[in-house]
Amino acid sequence: MTSPVQNPAYELDAELELPLAGAERGAQQRAEHALAGLRRDQAILDTIDRYIRGEHAGPYMPRTATKEYRLLAKRAISNFLPMVIAAPSQALSVEGIRRSGGADDAPEWASWQANRLDERQAAVYRAAIGYGHAFVVVLPDRADAGRPVVRTVSPRCMWAAYEDPAADEWPLYALELPRLPGEERVQGWFYDDVAVYRAVASSEGVILSERRAHGAGVCPVRRFAASVDLEGRTTGVVWPLIPLQDRLNQTIFDLLIAQTYGSFKVRWATGMAPPLKRDPETKEPLLDADGNPIPKPVPMDSSRLLMAPDPDTRFGTLDETPLGGFIESVEMSLKHLAVVSQVPPHYLLGDMVNLSAEALAAAETTLMRWVGELQRSFGEAWESVLRLCARITGDAAGAEDTSSQIVWRDPESRSLAQTVDALGKAVQMLGVPKRAAWTQLPGFTDTDRVTWPELAAEEAAQADSSARLAESLTRASRTVGGDGGA
Repeated sequence: MTSPVQNPAYELDAELELPLAGAERGAQQRAEHALAGLRRDQAILDTIDRYIRGEHAGPYMPRTATKEYRLLAKRAISNFLPMVIAAPSQALSVEGIRRSGGADDAPEWASWQANRLDERQAAVYRAAIGYGHAFVVVLPDRADAGRPVVRTVSPRCMWAAYEDPAADEWPLYALELPRLPGEERVQGWFYDDVAVYRAVASSEGVILSERRAHGAGVCPVRRFAASVDLEGRTTGVVWPLIPLQDRLNQTIFDLLIAQTYGSFKVRWATGMAPPLKRDPETKEPLLDADGNPIPKPVPMDSSRLLMAPDPDTRFGTLDETPLGGFIESVEMSLKHLAVVSQVPPHYLLGDMVNLSAEALAAAETTLMRWVGELQRSFGEAWESVLRLCARITGDAAGAEDTSSQIVWRDPESRSLAQTVDALGKAVQMLGVPKRAAWTQLPGFTDTDRVTWPELAAEEAAQADSSARLAESLTRASRTVGGDGGA
């Protein structure tokens, strides 16, 4: 049976099969414990996953609801949770890693680029913000033990055990399965601080069969947590918002009901016998299945005038149901959603009109504070990942360097003109070196900045050459002018 878990670092085969004995028997027991933990958390994680994908609990409706009611209930699902996840995750982007006192990226940045983490980092942030945590696994490549392979794993597929879940950098052990086993067996991986094992899970438990030492010195699984309390519990943004999302869906359902059945005026008439459908040959009234005459529908539109021969006939209208209250309730629910999630209300309401740069920055203050907190948490996790990459590549200094810092892209909503103006004042008034200001310019990568000193030197050389040429021409003109005067 082929494992659905794609792990290029460890594609174990029969030649590597080792019997589990002695200390490895403890790994078997730890794998059983990890499987139990994965089963325990699966219900909550699956609920979060359904809500992220828009599969919400339907709004309340009576048991005798008609087909039209059920169609409106389906249309009432308005999923705002992906936007709540996207708002902070789109503001997170790693641009480099600096060692203490260094101006350039550390050597382990090459491992980041080799594993295409510029592209793949966003999935880690979305999972960690949505579910509460995500995982990154770092292992040496099977073909080249000096090349680290970095994989990102959903929390629905991995469970890790910690001695102190609130403070530990690395777990004691972790189990990765693509899904929980049912009637069929599922193949995955079990990690500890010594080796990685092939795990085969079934409804009866999990069995470890093949083992390979990884040489990382720690369990090579790093948790990325959006929020961890002192008891080690992680909480994502989606779980607390599920009641608010359900309330919003109910309000929109009520709005659709009122809009469909009561948002137009109803005309009525009393004291008037409607015309009857008659047989075209006999002129007798046509009867329905119960023997009652079938009335003709009365055509009514804005171009018709209603008249009746009976003076006791009365006409009137029933007013439509006002929808303003429902719309205000929807807006209030969205504001509550924004407050709890720390997302600016105009992200969800779309009512940003004539906002100045200062007003926009003020509206995003709470979001930027949250992004700053996420940068501190995820930055520490990425530093651990890159230190482990350095250990695998044989860079002992990088593996032990705890002073390195992740460089994040500036998440603030500032225009380039504002930034340049502020940096220009800092250079002129505070004596900040010009090249130090280059790193603060938004929208440029380190690759761009590497070429700037060379370009600046070329421009300076051209300017110096032009100045010397101008000076030579000036001296020549003065010499010619002096000779003519003589």
